[in-house]
Amino acid sequence: MTLLRFALAPVFTLALAVPALAEKIPLGELSSYLNGLKTAEASFTQVNADGSVSTGKMYLQRPGRVRFEYDKDKTLVMASGGQVAIFDPKSNMGPEQYPLSKTPLNLILAETVDLARAKMVVGHTADDKTTSVTAQDPEHPDYGTIKLVFTAKPTELRQWVITDDSGGQTTVILGEMKKGVTIAPSLFSIVNETNKRK
Repeated sequence: MTLLRFALAPVFTLALAVPALAEKIPLGELSSYLNGLKTAEASFTQVNADGSVSTGKMYLQRPGRVRFEYDKDKTLVMASGGQVAIFDPKSNMGPEQYPLSKTPLNLILAETVDLARAKMVVGHTADDKTTSVTAQDPEHPDYGTIKLVFTAKPTELRQWVITDDSGGQTTVILGEMKKGVTIAPSLFSIVNETNKRK
């Protein structure tokens, strides 16, 4: 018996040393949070697939609109009117554009977010501080995934990680989010931004 007690002692010690896992925030609650997120602005830090780091400011207006202004140069990424436009200050050819529906970001910009939809969520985990949900387009899993990281009490979106169709990852870490703000519609106009840069 004594031998058994000594043999199990490291196991008990290890079990006590591991922090208790927090309860996962339910998918329904996370869907309600995202659906209630109509407008927001926040600073952000972006870790790119090549390891480089960028900072800037994000403006969000659901459904379908987001704007990322980067601090270092005049690079701008905007989603509006079903399109994503990337404005590169080094290019004189206008923005590079592609359909928002082909990006994982479309999942949180949709008019109605339903994380309980069949085959949308491919991961739902929690640690002692956060709940993470990894989602994909059920019809097009080849478009990549978005991993959303939330804190609880109150529920807040803190970061996301987009894995594209080639496996590259981009992480966006949000600063303090101001919600319910008024954002000028012109901030989401791809046409206005294109004309401004000519």
